[in-house]
Amino acid sequence: MANNADIIREFIASWSTLDAKKIASYFTEDGTYHNMPFDPVSGRDNVEAFVAGFIKDWTATEWDILSLLADGDLVMAERLDRTQIGDKPVHLPCFGVFKMRDGKIETWRDYFDMATYLKAAA
Repeated sequence: MANNADIIREFIASWSTLDAKKIASYFTEDGTYHNMPFDPVSGRDNVEAFVAGFIKDWTATEWDILSLLADGDLVMAERLDRTQIGDKPVHLPCFGVFKMRDGKIETWRDYFDMATYLKAAA
């Protein structure tokens, strides 16, 4: 069984597939995704729907892990998310805090500056 740090590395890499179902599969059935500018979303199906809506205009994305720390069921990852929205590049520094349970994400809180995202996407 993979350790939590490896699972989060795989999860971060899975975003490049732009497959909301695959991305949501990393969550527990009752998992919560709190994309900080928005209200938290709980339940794997709801996470999948939220992700699908969030990435609907993305044409590509690659997330670079700048640093990753893991201690038991807690994993923290500093990233640079490089996304294409149509022909516009959006490079967004992010920081995610993951609480794990039995090899799945129980809670993910992701922090970034929405103004940076909106300015680049405009």
